[in-house]
Amino acid sequence: MNVVIINDNKKDFLDLLLLADAQEDMIDKYLDRGVLFALYDDSLRSICVVTDEGNGTFEMQSLATYPQFQGKGYARYLINHVCDYYKDKGTTMIVGTGDTPIIVPFYESNGFVFSHRIENYFLEHYDEPMFEHGVQLKDKVYFKRALREYTHDLCLMKSGTQV
Repeated sequence: MNVVIINDNKKDFLDLLLLADAQEDMIDKYLDRGVLFALYDDSLRSICVVTDEGNGTFEMQSLATYPQFQGKGYARYLINHVCDYYKDKGTTMIVGTGDTPIIVPFYESNGFVFSHRIENYFLEHYDEPMFEHGVQLKDKVYFKRALREYTHDLCLMKSGTQV
């Protein structure tokens, strides 16, 4: 697997970005100011955009994997790569997502903990109702992960020490 930072022609990845955020004008709000990471394993598998939110906080946006490659660990690998990339640049990685019974446990299993909620976010900011796994998205929930603590835990796991 290889993760590449894409600096130019980020809109070339729009098909995959739209899997994570179904409204292009919402993607436009952060794409130009964000860093686009693309994970390749022979071909493109997953992407995400990371924005600098100030005060040592980075936000992971539009994490997406092509459907035929989901469930194979690509998103998890990309999350770990991105958090490792930012470990010396900040203290916290956040992610905002829909409140569904599949997405929330995924982020929790990747070291994120609940931070806060913005009620009715999807109802107020999107032109059309959004659904994820049959659940209409209403509130946006934010999760956070400490970058330095995670890196320490990852090093311990790699060395075989229980965390």
